Amino acid sequence: MSTKTRAAVLSGPQTSFTVKDVELGDLREHEVLVRMVATGVCHTDLGVWAGGIPFPLPGVIGHEGAGVVEQVGSAVTTITPGDKVVLSYASCGECPACLHGHPAYCSTWLPRNLFAGAREDGTPTISLDGAPIGGHFFAQSSFAQHAIAEERNVVVVDPDADLTTIAPLGCGVMTGFGSVWNALDVQAGARVAVFGAGAVGLSGVVAAALREPELLIAVDVVPERLDLALELGATHIINGREEDVVARIVEITGGAGLTHAFDTTGVPAVARSGIDALGARGRLVTCGAPPPGTEIPVDFQGILPGKSISGVTMGDADPKSLIPQLVELVASGRFPLGRLTKQYTLDQLDQAVADMHHGTTVKPVIVH
Repeated sequence: MSTKTRAAVLSGPQTSFTVKDVELGDLREHEVLVRMVATGVCHTDLGVWAGGIPFPLPGVIGHEGAGVVEQVGSAVTTITPGDKVVLSYASCGECPACLHGHPAYCSTWLPRNLFAGAREDGTPTISLDGAPIGGHFFAQSSFAQHAIAEERNVVVVDPDADLTTIAPLGCGVMTGFGSVWNALDVQAGARVAVFGAGAVGLSGVVAAALREPELLIAVDVVPERLDLALELGATHIINGREEDVVARIVEITGGAGLTHAFDTTGVPAVARSGIDALGARGRLVTCGAPPPGTEIPVDFQGILPGKSISGVTMGDADPKSLIPQLVELVASGRFPLGRLTKQYTLDQLDQAVADMHHGTTVKPVIVH
């Protein structure tokens, strides 16, 4: 049975969101209907708004949803109505990456999450005035009061969980935390730098701090965010607008350089600074998403001392395993996620996007 609901519709790039009545289609056998409680705003959403991600518009985006399950498809076995859930990204569950515990590298990740605007078979999930519009964004499109999601991208959380607080866990926070926790696998005694102190970078700072490194350096150009990084466990901060970042890292590390670096910016010059600041056998991972064709300049001689560089998607995290860990860390106070967030209503989504774009809010959360 179809469901009528309200959603923030984006009609085209760099236009305003308009809250409208829409209709969600019938559930398929492996799908669930979720009443949204809150949805985080992520830079990937801003990418669609700006026109940098070719998602079909008009449409409904939003991909850091949290809510309560209202209905489940006939073949759903792990989720029941009434469950509190966090929504994350979609994956097929059948390709080699999925079968070996790395669903973030699913062979169908891009069409399933970003580009199609519909189910894998091309059928829509959302209609406006009787006509299909772009939906199924990260298999959810959660800038709405209800969303259709897939069993694989729905994570059941503790019945006592505060969904408004944990909504951002499904993408940006998981990406930052997982990149340091999984991909870099920072351990005690490491010398770490995180480049960019937005929601992704600050989540990486929290992950690194939990592993008790020798040094944990946050690099940004916004003093308030650098101060927040110190609160979250950074031992040093560098304002990249005021200091020579590489020289300062060399000084802080006593000439040894970094063992680990995490670039969240997608800016080639910043990534190059991270590479140059690595010590022998140091490793940089980057999750930035600049336009296709963007290149990082690398000094061939400079990487010969065993330095390595790799990209990372979604923190190389399996949401079914990492999100419950993050929920527990938030509940215990070891991850003060509320220090990063600010709440808005659905009809304030334009303001939330503007505040995030200008850096006045680290992580907006839309409360439905």
